[in-house]
Amino acid sequence: MSFEHCQVERDGRTLIVTINRPERMNALHPPANAELAQVFDDFAADPDLWVAILTGAGGGAFSAGNDLRWQAEGNAVTVPATGFAGLTSRWDLDKPVIAAVNGVAMGGGFEIALACDIILAAETATFALPEPKVGLAALAGGLHRLPRTIGVKRAMAMILTGRSVAAAEGKALGFVHDVVPAADLLAAAKVLAAQICELSPMSVRASKQVVSRSLDTASLREAYEGQMAHPAVTALWKSEDVREGPLAFAQKRKPMWKGR
Repeated sequence: MSFEHCQVERDGRTLIVTINRPERMNALHPPANAELAQVFDDFAADPDLWVAILTGAGGGAFSAGNDLRWQAEGNAVTVPATGFAGLTSRWDLDKPVIAAVNGVAMGGGFEIALACDIILAAETATFALPEPKVGLAALAGGLHRLPRTIGVKRAMAMILTGRSVAAAEGKALGFVHDVVPAADLLAAAKVLAAQICELSPMSVRASKQVVSRSLDTASLREAYEGQMAHPAVTALWKSEDVREGPLAFAQKRKPMWKGR
């Protein structure tokens, strides 16, 4: 399937998704959101794809967020049920998604990155939730995910001032996993994806689901006692992978994961 506002490339078990609106700093309007929602629907359903990388076209921006020019031109603003870029309200995706932030990640663009599992940043990347500067609020998850990631007080200092944070500070704050030269960003993301693909996809999905759901649990005890009931954990214990791992270890060979 071809798309107008994003590019999609398969690289083995990895799906590389590039937001392709560089003329608008990869800001998203309803058609782009709809395309990305379809891309991640397809990714979730494809058993041969285990990891996704999301980045932006051109060198200037990952995504500048909501396309305010589109809105100012009088167009209707709609968002798919799975949220901004098809990710910010997608609660059932257990496959890992890596954000390769190659430039500006502002507003909804930062919220998209926060909805991913890992953020890699180019040295030139910047992050902000500046919605209050234009009379809006970061209601695509940013006001929830950022405090959970870096703590309430640090998040409030960003949210209530709308200030921009450089990649290095993002790493120090804890929402950026690593910072690399811009020319090396996609390669670094592919290396990270390859490392994930070396592992059992069933184990990876169970691990992601337990972490995600435990963050919504009131206590450590409840999270611990409830984890065995999570669907991805149940699937792991019924899978071929849970038998293959110990067998490969005993036979001193590389495991051959099935993802089922």
